[in-house]
Amino acid sequence: MFKLRGGKARKDLAKAISRVRDGERFFITRHGKKVAAIVSVEDLRFLRSYENYEDIRAAEASLEDAKINGTIPLEQILAEMGLSTNGKRAGKAIPR
Repeated sequence: MFKLRGGKARKDLAKAISRVRDGERFFITRHGKKVAAIVSVEDLRFLRSYENYEDIRAAEASLEDAKINGTIPLEQILAEMGLSTNGKRAGKAIPR
């Protein structure tokens, strides 16, 4: 991956996009720190697909854990937190 400073990225964006189409990837830096990346649409689709895969694996692991260890009723969790089912604590709404 190559680095582009913020100002240079603005100036050379069209050139960077052409290079991304050819398979390159770029970091955009600000004050020497990486703050963004320019990647191809294919790379972005792959990243999103991988994130979805990881989410599914985590959900499956949670379901398996619930089968093995059981679950805790929502009312019990709320009671332990001092909340009611309407989201209020001691007569006051919880800030969101």
